[in-house]
Amino acid sequence: MEPMDPQLKTPAAPPGTVQLPAPTTWPIVLAFGVTLLSAGLVTSASVSILGAILTLTGCVGWFRDVLPHEKHVTVRVAAEVPVVATSRREIARLPIAPELPRALLPLETYPISAGIKGGLAGSGAMAILACLYGILKQGSIWYPINLLAATVYGQSLKFGAASLNAFHLSSFSLAVLIHLTTSLLVGLLYGAMLPMFPRRPILLGGVIAPIFWTGLIHSVLGLINPLLDERIDWRWFIASQFAFGIVAGLVVVRQARVRIRQFVPFVMRAGIETPGMMAEKPGKDRPR
Repeated sequence: MEPMDPQLKTPAAPPGTVQLPAPTTWPIVLAFGVTLLSAGLVTSASVSILGAILTLTGCVGWFRDVLPHEKHVTVRVAAEVPVVATSRREIARLPIAPELPRALLPLETYPISAGIKGGLAGSGAMAILACLYGILKQGSIWYPINLLAATVYGQSLKFGAASLNAFHLSSFSLAVLIHLTTSLLVGLLYGAMLPMFPRRPILLGGVIAPIFWTGLIHSVLGLINPLLDERIDWRWFIASQFAFGIVAGLVVVRQARVRIRQFVPFVMRAGIETPGMMAEKPGKDRPR
């Protein structure tokens, strides 16, 4: 006689095999019967009768598969040894800060001044292209400036074609303020995000960010600046975005990086004397 499994009360599986619950189709039959039984309530009594028959048949068949003992099938187990391979010839080690027990990336970032310099440089590149568009396409350098001022200056919405080509001190002041503020904020964002792309940092500033930024502005420009949305030339706008991203990114990546300090205790960031945590200053007399 074959050895019995005391828990399952079935013959024990031979060596190299495993017992699994036997597959069954009765749950599907039961589900289909319940569906027809319910559908017959709003269609026809014959549908409910067929559903009742299938439901009863599914219950009986399912119960016979599990009572008085659950049916099992024997499956042969084939042991497979996984092969770990790599195409790399060398292993790249992550740099770890000496004062930290684990790697925290990035270890270095750009200072705030790098983002400010990048934003100012990018704003200059964008302004040059915008003014060039006004001269070549509209015959006036003030045309793109008045359009930008319309973002917050309601009077600009009433400007005609001739008025858009004229100089307005209020529109010029607002346009410069909007342009510099936006450029500085984006420059600071570049300075914070470029260290996350150590291999191709300019890819973020020169390609990815302008594409996302242009798509965002295209979707909301009608609400922010209706006059600009009506008269904008998207080809020149996209070119100015790429110019800003490339110039700002190049300026930022050329700046010297500084060590991150957000994981350093506050007392050390504040410059407070912390014996036991800070290195001993040279020239100090050691206690005897």
